[in-house]
Amino acid sequence: MRLSIGSKLILSGMIISLLLLLSIYLHITSGSYTMTVGDISRTLFGLSDDRKLELVIFQFRLPRIVIGALVGAGLGIAGTVMQGVTRNGLADPGILGINAGAGTAIVLYIFFFQGMIQSETIGGWLAVLMMPIFGFIGGLLVALLIFAFSWRQGTLDMQRLILTGIALGTGFGALSLYISLKMNANDFEMATVWTTGSIYNANWIYIYAMLPWIIILGAVLYRKSYLLNYFQLSDDSIRSLGIRNEREKAILLLASIGLVSACVSVSGGIAFVGLIAPHISRRLVGNDYRYNMPISALTGMVLLVFSDYIAKTVFAPAELAVGIVVSIIGVPYFLYLLAKANKGG
Repeated sequence: MRLSIGSKLILSGMIISLLLLLSIYLHITSGSYTMTVGDISRTLFGLSDDRKLELVIFQFRLPRIVIGALVGAGLGIAGTVMQGVTRNGLADPGILGINAGAGTAIVLYIFFFQGMIQSETIGGWLAVLMMPIFGFIGGLLVALLIFAFSWRQGTLDMQRLILTGIALGTGFGALSLYISLKMNANDFEMATVWTTGSIYNANWIYIYAMLPWIIILGAVLYRKSYLLNYFQLSDDSIRSLGIRNEREKAILLLASIGLVSACVSVSGGIAFVGLIAPHISRRLVGNDYRYNMPISALTGMVLLVFSDYIAKTVFAPAELAVGIVVSIIGVPYFLYLLAKANKGG
């Protein structure tokens, strides 16, 4: 029996939500300090007097899980938008260099505000809250450069777009490394987090800094997700429907860049989540972007929370950066998609 799109959406949402809950359970219970489900439940509801449990859950494990989920959702949504706007299934914030541009701007910010970000003063709070804004500026700069080099006879050349994004991403990555080498030891360690992609130093301040961006921009993008269906048509067909093509594309791209920048400001340049999540979503619920976007967000959450669990446990007590684990999964998948696209062409 063939399922309707609504049934597919509900079933896929339930399955992915269960996988997310399983990933959260594995993440919160693993580590050097073991705990049971009962311990976690009592601590979360304030029924436990064990201060060590409160410290481990609320200061170390829960912020890390929350940031992983928010970043995964943001990158999944942004990847869906970029693939829809560019009509290219290989588009991704990391591959297009948006992550690298945002990361370079944040590394510059860390360099000029040395010591303020890690302080507990009001200045430290403001420094963290300003980071997504600087990331947005860096991501926007890269996006403008990509579009300037990829624009050809009034349209975007998709091959140029991918190649330009890879080149700019590599260049800005090298610039980030050069700047970080000029920092003192403490700030260099912090900048390394952004260049490799890691959420091991997550805290509630970072969550407060990125949460408004995720909520507001995520809502804007979902409200306009129906437009992505029309963008799969030719430009003439889109204009004949009365849609302001370039204006709407600009709004969608700016909002997605802001979303990516907020994610990069707390996790660094994590690539491939925005590539993989939309493809999984399309296989589950079809090509309608109104259904793709929420499933892609949930898929991104599962990918990043589970990858961070792997990063935390596979070489314990040492840890891998979550960006490395995602890349181990993402690179073969990207090559598979590339081979599939060439075979189809």
